[in-house]
Amino acid sequence: MKKEFKVKSRGLYKEGKGPFKISRSGIELFVECPCCFYLNNRLGIRRPSGPPFNINKAVDALLKKEFDVHRAGKTQHPLMKKYKINAVPFQHEMMDEWRENFKGVQHLHEPTNLLITGAVDDIWVNKKRELIVVDYKATSKATEVDLSADWQMGYKRQMEVYQWLLRRLGFKVSNTGYFVYCNGRADKEAFDGRVEFDVSVLPYTGDDNWVEGTLYKIKACLTGENTPGMSVDCEFCGYAKARQALTISPKSVILSV
Repeated sequence: MKKEFKVKSRGLYKEGKGPFKISRSGIELFVECPCCFYLNNRLGIRRPSGPPFNINKAVDALLKKEFDVHRAGKTQHPLMKKYKINAVPFQHEMMDEWRENFKGVQHLHEPTNLLITGAVDDIWVNKKRELIVVDYKATSKATEVDLSADWQMGYKRQMEVYQWLLRRLGFKVSNTGYFVYCNGRADKEAFDGRVEFDVSVLPYTGDDNWVEGTLYKIKACLTGENTPGMSVDCEFCGYAKARQALTISPKSVILSV
């Protein structure tokens, strides 16, 4: 079935209509490109979306089941022992909601009237009673996984937003979070109906000081009447700009058979 592009009519920002919900991914969209953010939230023009990463979702679901066993038993997962992380999965009555898409951890930022949300993958707690934000990632690469790539800055900001949210709820939160990184192995002799993963736990020291200021910038963007300029580093804006500049005429169309 062909997917028709439609301009959305719901979930658009309107001044004076009550708190406006901004997800963690919405904050990331603004950081990446204020123009795309404005088009999405004021004019209903969303970025074209790709297919869902269902393998990644399956890995997430299985990891959550694993860690939930240790959550119920108040015990350490073998990965915690392997990486000498003195913590256990956090127990809380809101845990299921905090991990649910479209709900997640929520905080109303009163100065901007923005309702900030973010669905965490997991939360651990250490001996100091500090919460530890944990994010699951899945990939497949020949080299060992790390956090050095430029595009992984989005992962780091993701964790920092979660840390910021939990602090707004009054929790003591460790600056150090962890990425549970699953790397699918392609060096096996055959597929045989299964993919094996090497699992690493990568620490990251977050700094959420940027979040507050970004929310004020987001509010200013939402209340502005003019669309922000196209971002130089945005591939979507680059495509739109090139497409707009292209003049199509019958003589310029090449038919291939």
